[in-house]
Order: sequence, then C-alpha cells, then structure tokens
Amino acid sequence: MKKIVVINGHPNPDSFNFGMVEAYIKGAKASGAVIRELTIAKMSFDPNLRYGYQKRMELEPDLLAAFEDIKWADHLVWVHPVWWGGLPALLKGFIDRLFLPGFTYQYRPNSMLWDKLLKGKTAHIITSLDQPGWYYRLMYGRPSVNQLKKSTLEFCGVSPVQVTYVGIIRNSKAEQRTKWLQQVERLGAKNK
Repeated sequence: MKKIVVINGHPNPDSFNFGMVEAYIKGAKASGAVIRELTIAKMSFDPNLRYGYQKRMELEPDLLAAFEDIKWADHLVWVHPVWWGGLPALLKGFIDRLFLPGFTYQYRPNSMLWDKLLKGKTAHIITSLDQPGWYYRLMYGRPSVNQLKKSTLEFCGVSPVQVTYVGIIRNSKAEQRTKWLQQVERLGAKNK
C-alpha cells in the first residue's frame, strides 16, 4: 500500500487547485493508497526564515507534524499555481522553514558534498498555469519547476519527480475544468 502526502500550496480554499487536490485524493484512495493531506493555508507558522541559516528558528507544531508526514510518505504530491513564474509565497515559506539542514539534507564536514536525507521518496508536481505548459517551459525556462523539482526535491534525494501542467486556467470553461479534474483523478488512481 503506497503512502502518499498531498501538499496543497494554494492559499485560497475557493481555488481550482483545491479541486485538483480533492480529485487526486479521490483517485488515490480508490486505488487503495493511504493518504495524508497538508493544506499549507490552514497551517499556523511564520513563513519568514528570519535569520537565514545563521540561527535556527524553533519549528511550530504544524511544521513538526508536516515533517513527520513527509518522513512517513513514499510519495509526495505538490499541487500549486504558478504566480509570477514561481511558487506562492506561503508555499515558498513552508519550504524555507522546513527543508532544513539536518532535516532534509546535510552538508558533509569540510566538503561541498551533502547527504540527501529524503532518498527513496518520489514526487509529482501538479501545477496550474495561465499559459500553456510548453510556453512556460520554452519562454521562461519553467522557474517554479526548477526551484521545486531540482533545487529542492532532487537536492534532498527525492527522485524521480514528475510534472503535470494544468492550464490555461484563466477563462477556462467548466467542461475543460472537468476534464482536468478527471486527468488529476487518474494520476491519483495510478499513484503518480
């Protein structure tokens, strides 16, 4: 039985991203997977890494619980919109506060190398756009994906990391949104 954590990075509960999270969970549960959900907008924590890495901030209970869920999981599903080419601020703050040395990676003493503490986990990024995914890749170099996939998840040992683009969200019709939700539900059913 696959253990999956679905991480919802959209701050607005009325967003299409919340619908995609529900669709993924529905498909995954139907396949027999065990699911835990992290809705970052409902968590209570300071998203500002106030001192960088010079001084450790105490992790709030919601962040400690989220880290336990991430350690428990075999597979991490990240659902978020792309805003200004990047991640929503709250999602970025979640990563800044939680993906810390000693938690998700550890630099080796007197070395440029590091240990990847999330090795053995896989991930899928499901991201909504107001442009076609191919255009986002070609014209902008997909900065949000590079940041989350390469500079965060793969850096910490998560591999492989798949990506699904959903969009153009802006001005999309109900029929198209239904198709996208069905697509995301199928991803859940396949535990991707």
